[in-house]
Amino acid sequence: MKKNISVELASRVKHLPPYLFASIDKMKQKAIEKGIDLIDLSIGDPDIPTPSHIVNAMKKAIQNPVNHRYPSYEGMLSFREAVSCWYKKRFDVKLDPHKEILSLIGSKEGIGHIPLAFINPGDIVLVPSPGYPVYATGTLFAGGKTFFMPLREENNFLPDMDVIPKNILKKTKIIFLNYPNNPTSVTAPSQFFKQVIDIALKYNIIICHDASYTEIYDNEKPLSFMQIPGAKKAGIEFHSLSKTYNMTGWRIGFAVGNRDVLAGLGKIKTNLDSGVFQAIQEAAIVALNTDNTVLSEIRNIYQERRNALYIGLKKLGMHLIKPKATFYVWVKVPLKFDSMGFVSHLLNRAGVLATPGNGFGEEGEGYIRFSLTAPVARIKEAVDRISRVL
Repeated sequence: MKKNISVELASRVKHLPPYLFASIDKMKQKAIEKGIDLIDLSIGDPDIPTPSHIVNAMKKAIQNPVNHRYPSYEGMLSFREAVSCWYKKRFDVKLDPHKEILSLIGSKEGIGHIPLAFINPGDIVLVPSPGYPVYATGTLFAGGKTFFMPLREENNFLPDMDVIPKNILKKTKIIFLNYPNNPTSVTAPSQFFKQVIDIALKYNIIICHDASYTEIYDNEKPLSFMQIPGAKKAGIEFHSLSKTYNMTGWRIGFAVGNRDVLAGLGKIKTNLDSGVFQAIQEAAIVALNTDNTVLSEIRNIYQERRNALYIGLKKLGMHLIKPKATFYVWVKVPLKFDSMGFVSHLLNRAGVLATPGNGFGEEGEGYIRFSLTAPVARIKEAVDRISRVL
């Protein structure tokens, strides 16, 4: 008799590439085990604590027995109303909290699930490269085909919509966009969003815009896709409290926009999850009403870090564009390295961990991404270490 059953993974799992950030975490652990004084600038997980007033709201909410029961699938109406007020105040966009807002267990969950609502086997999804790996993974799980849109420096890291073949557009059901962009840190102008909306309406394509980084910017406030005329006709926008309020571990976000698209995503969610813990929603309401002074302080911290890394790497002769938003810096690797080779070189020789660009897609090869998730002193030390091993 066999000691154990024979386990065989489903083909959809077999075809998955290793999840980028899980691989990075393994590299990190090995370095720590070797006793390396590691400066970790890889994963985009804020090191700044969640503001205390949000934590205190959670402490109060968690003691209320009402919050210990199953939450509503779409999210508490009070939470959706808070989202609606936040969008109106921040972007001057009106949203119906009853039909145009859906709570998420973090934006990643919604992004990963939405292809299941609209993609049949063989349908095409347009995905940016480099881009957040979940866009392609969600497509794979739904049985769809990914058509990668290159994001290249000569086009300001915007996809060239004019070169996508018409026969591809005719078979496309979803297009993923992400601005401010991870990993390149660029923002998108309104003209670009208008062009994509026109294409989406012509070919009946759902736009899914990942706007998780709109509140981390340098000087100019990034746009919401929802601000563009026709946006609600063409798609939805994903948002998250993770990066704005340093709440990555809390797992709460939301999707807004086209009510029919949200209803489709909602059908998937009602069958796969039971909503967001109400105490977290209560704290999120407080977060969404946070005074801008608190958010400005957070942005100032990232700005100081960004300047330290950008100026330091520029002085070393490295090629990079000054970030306009996000807390990432996208850097070209020296010619003698590929992306993974340079990350390994920096880790083993300098004790500095970055993320290889090719982990975000084929077009990311030749770049690495630094996250501004360490104090200024450590970032300056990282630059000094890098200077010694280039």
